[in-house]
Amino acid sequence: MRKQQSIAGQVSLTGVGLHTGNASTVTFTPAEPNSGLVFVRVDLPATPRIPVHADYANPEEKLHTALKVGDAEVKTVEHVLATAIGLGIDNMEIHVTSNEVPILDGSAKPFAEALVGVGFVEQDAPCSTMGISNQISLSEGDISLTATPADHLELTFTVDYPNSGIGRQTVSFAITPEVFEKEIAPARTFCFRKDVELMRAAGLIKGGSLENALVIDDDGTTSQSLRYSDEIARHKLLDLLGDLALVGKRLESHVHAVRSGHAWNARFAKKILQEVRMKAVGNWPLKAPLDIEQIRAILPHRYPFLFVDRLIEVNEEGTRGVGIKNVTLNEWFFQGHFPNKAVMPGVLILEAMAQVGGIILLAKEKNRGQLAFLLSMEDVKFRKPVVPGDQLRLEAEIVKEKKRFGRCVGKAYVDGAVVAEAAINFALVDANES
Repeated sequence: MRKQQSIAGQVSLTGVGLHTGNASTVTFTPAEPNSGLVFVRVDLPATPRIPVHADYANPEEKLHTALKVGDAEVKTVEHVLATAIGLGIDNMEIHVTSNEVPILDGSAKPFAEALVGVGFVEQDAPCSTMGISNQISLSEGDISLTATPADHLELTFTVDYPNSGIGRQTVSFAITPEVFEKEIAPARTFCFRKDVELMRAAGLIKGGSLENALVIDDDGTTSQSLRYSDEIARHKLLDLLGDLALVGKRLESHVHAVRSGHAWNARFAKKILQEVRMKAVGNWPLKAPLDIEQIRAILPHRYPFLFVDRLIEVNEEGTRGVGIKNVTLNEWFFQGHFPNKAVMPGVLILEAMAQVGGIILLAKEKNRGQLAFLLSMEDVKFRKPVVPGDQLRLEAEIVKEKKRFGRCVGKAYVDGAVVAEAAINFALVDANES
């Protein structure tokens, strides 16, 4: 089994954002095993972290891929993410000094050269992959994406620009670091000359130039010599590779895309995630353990408000569950609670207990697609502080359940000692209700 990889050192690149025109420096930094790919907005107060995951993709963006957590956003992430996946980098922090990654020459080649130059380090943890067991498809009109089972990642992309001089091109590659560096990374972003003024009028491509994009005339003439005869299709495959990083793990599948773009790619990554998650959760009765992806298939909560890392026990009746929350100094709430004495807020310990109860309730077939809203808490007691380095054992037992109501009693432990307890009442509401 392949081990996880990070980079061996730190390296920076500076340029401008394609759409914002903002000056931007991106710095690639090593990260610990199992931490994944994470953007860090070092220009903002509290340096917010934005994990690379479909849950944080901004659906409003069509011409590039953007990730957003709260008010913190980073745009045009696809070339950096394609480079990480293409080179086999599992864990890395990507620090940016503005709201957009620099476009550089419009390809992933500068990123690949920088990361290959700094080198890679194998980490003492097995690589986490995501395979699929059945075909997954998404289509509308002449746009389609299909993923089929495979034991490696392979991409096929077909572009079709009739009456443009480009026509129809198809490229296909099994993704390896060598193939990525030589055949995919140098392919540059492009646009048609007739669309340039429309995009500028929409406030886009403020940083675009003939140095960082191919401009294509109606007859297919390009503003610069092509690096490959099918460079247009290769760049679309590069974008797809970066967008598929949103599944959060290395995908093992053959993905065939026809005329898709960033918005469709992100939707497809979400669909793959949802189908894999639900298949992993399975049918009731719920079977432990559940990892974080399976938990996210049940709970609607997302960073920074998901407080259960793993569900380790479920009884046969499906009325009692035990979850784990690892408390680290990196938790966002320790910045203000308290700056000189890190203590986990008691209300968040209660929220973590409630989330374990929510998992038990919402995993049931009859409750799927619902939300569990807190109604009230009773007999709340806090007995000991929870601090960085603690592991919370969260126990929740469902003691009453009706069609629109659930009640659980919960206790939180650290090293066998009770730190908090409460009785928690939920209202079950259809997610589509206003």
